Amino acid sequence: MKYLVMVQGAQADYDAMSGKASAHSPAWSEEELQAMFAFMGALNDDLAESGELVDGQGLTEPARARLVGRGEDGRPVVTDGPYGETKEVLAGYWLLECESLERVTEIAARIAACPCPEGAPNPPVVIRPVQEADGGDV
Repeated sequence: MKYLVMVQGAQADYDAMSGKASAHSPAWSEEELQAMFAFMGALNDDLAESGELVDGQGLTEPARARLVGRGEDGRPVVTDGPYGETKEVLAGYWLLECESLERVTEIAARIAACPCPEGAPNPPVVIRPVQEADGGDV
């Protein structure tokens, strides 16, 4: 069965990882950032070895996002960056093929244990089963 495993973040989290502290998060040191990258690299290696990793990517900061909607006249409306009221956005994801919900939950718990500076936000890891085109689970 395929699952999309997602981590969330905010622009302030990306700023903190660039060394800019805020009320939302302390600044990350270079050592803390490298520990996070090493943790994620080891996780991805383990998932690739087990054959469970289909794809996984970190996403760029929300300030580099582009939103495309539809105006009242039906024409596209393009906005750079997230809406001002947006608190959290998708920061990264894994597409995994696992034997069970229990197994993907174990992986999500490992992701949630990623090292970060004391006082940094620790958002939950979201698991969503991927639906087949016929409406059933994959």
